[in-house]
Amino acid sequence: MKIEVDDLSGPEIAEFLAEHVRQMLAITPPESKHALDLDALRRPEITFWSVRDGAALVGCGAIKRLDAGHAELKSMRTAPARKRSGVASLLLEHIITEATRMGFTRLSLETGTAASFLPARNLYEKYGFTYCEPFADYRPDPHSTFMTRKLQPLAA
Repeated sequence: MKIEVDDLSGPEIAEFLAEHVRQMLAITPPESKHALDLDALRRPEITFWSVRDGAALVGCGAIKRLDAGHAELKSMRTAPARKRSGVASLLLEHIITEATRMGFTRLSLETGTAASFLPARNLYEKYGFTYCEPFADYRPDPHSTFMTRKLQPLAA
């Protein structure tokens, strides 16, 4: 598998992300949906990666710079046919490494509270994320869970 920064210009990633937003709206009330659309993901404070296995798009994820030391994990998605095949773990490891390389000391995220989000929460726990209070512009929401983890600076 190959992970690359994506400029979000291709129709395949546009459809992949549109499906992500549709899926979130199907399981989360609109006022609790925090998945970003294509235009929001193109903002300069966001770095976006796509994961490909050969020619197939199998996953994506991003980080959004909140301040000099804090970033937010956004738009983590694995293609439905590739769930539980290691795509999310590979991508999350990559994003943690890149966030650290970029100088961030904290990485936080928002995910859902519904049972369908349990695999995601378990993955984040496995990678050292712990539950926290809402951060940035988030407010308490019964449909949202907030998690964070400290990042260790890379050895010089």
